[in-house]
Amino acid sequence: MGYQGINNSHIILFDIHSEYKSAFPTSNYIDVEKLILPYWLMNGEELEELFVESGENQSYNQSSILRRVITRNKQKFNDYDENITFDTPVKFSIHEVLNCIINLSKETRKSKQPNIVCLQEEKLFENEQDKFDFYFTDDFEFQETKQGSIKNGTYNDGTLEKFISRIRNKIIDKRLDFLFSEAALNSSFEDTLRQVIGYTSEKEANITILDLSGVPFEVLSITVSLISRLLFEYGYYYKKLVNEQPELQVTPFLLVYEEAHKYVPKLKSAKYNASRTSIERIAKEGRKYGVTAMIVSQRPSEISETIFSQCSNFISMRLTNPEDQNYVKRLLPDVVGAITDSLSTLKEGEAIIIGDSIIMPSLVTIDRCEPQPSSNDIAYLQEWKKEWHNTNFEEIIKKWIK
Repeated sequence: MGYQGINNSHIILFDIHSEYKSAFPTSNYIDVEKLILPYWLMNGEELEELFVESGENQSYNQSSILRRVITRNKQKFNDYDENITFDTPVKFSIHEVLNCIINLSKETRKSKQPNIVCLQEEKLFENEQDKFDFYFTDDFEFQETKQGSIKNGTYNDGTLEKFISRIRNKIIDKRLDFLFSEAALNSSFEDTLRQVIGYTSEKEANITILDLSGVPFEVLSITVSLISRLLFEYGYYYKKLVNEQPELQVTPFLLVYEEAHKYVPKLKSAKYNASRTSIERIAKEGRKYGVTAMIVSQRPSEISETIFSQCSNFISMRLTNPEDQNYVKRLLPDVVGAITDSLSTLKEGEAIIIGDSIIMPSLVTIDRCEPQPSSNDIAYLQEWKKEWHNTNFEEIIKKWIK
């Protein structure tokens, strides 16, 4: 707290390289060790992106099974409420879901009575929901197939093996404890929102730094997507509440996406669908609900054009890549062509500011912040001139495999 004049500011900074803790020492700092982001808060698209490999031949079947099994498990955990859907943010057990899918992959049934499943003791199921409810409880053994009397179930053909392995590996991966730990399962919706926004009881803060440097790259996009979507929907429902109760104070957010090209690239790939959808939605609609975005990147030409087209203000520092220079020039009005020609010759700290926030395009010098982020490059020559010293491989490896 304590930024004079902007006491009700709420800034969430996605820090990919662990650079900004030193610049904001009083911030609400959350790294992967502290982050609790329950998997059950994911929507359907995020869950599919996490567990289904889009390039596989069986991806459609995997998505279909995942959708049906998770929906039923959510209903089971919430008094069998049939209004709950795949996207409803309520608790469910990923371990029970895995049990069910494993059982489906091993299932055998009576050839002439397919409703009878051939467990060690045969069991009749009236419908799919009842069978799922039973399969959630354990990993069962099934009878072998017999010519004319016992046949394989619908999914007992080997096509789910990779799918099961992928889910199991995600659940046991210690790097993903922030998603799948017991603490994540038991965390409440409110606890998650309070942590991300900076309303924790121990320390309220205007700036939340989400240090995602410890998040594995394969789930970085989904992590950013989930947090962004939660904040957008928070803003959406908060505005509804303000409309009903005008005495409430508005609490707008600014989401700062550092190294944005890493999770909202122009590249149309399925693994970036969730983050692209979430951030594009904020760029297009967020202002109405008090949720705005700052897109930060050294490679603007690699970022989704939909997002940049919604930006009202641009701060451009030196760009040496011709593709990036041309991309920025295309985004800006023709009348500022002369000033943008200097993009490649700007000095350190110089920037061109263009947009609604300034009367006319300006070339400015930005003061160094104090304290500074830990983003300086390694001074190679100075370090190489020093005496040879040994490296503590044991400590490095301990951190590596933690």
